[in-house]
Amino acid sequence: MIEHWSRAERWRKSTRSQGQANCVEVRCRDHDVLVRDSKDRLGPVLSVRHAAWEAFVNEITCDVRTTE
Repeated sequence: MIEHWSRAERWRKSTRSQGQANCVEVRCRDHDVLVRDSKDRLGPVLSVRHAAWEAFVNEITCDVRTTE
């Protein structure tokens, strides 16, 4: 399960990016999660429903856990 962020939360990116601009950034809103490229902050933004985002995060974290 993903953590629930404050609705006023700013854009966030993985701490594993170590300050580099080679990552996606996410922002949680009332009805969706926004996703953008950290290298192009003025570029397109993908909007994903909370349930779809949570399923995506759960799927990729399960894959990581099974390959370690």
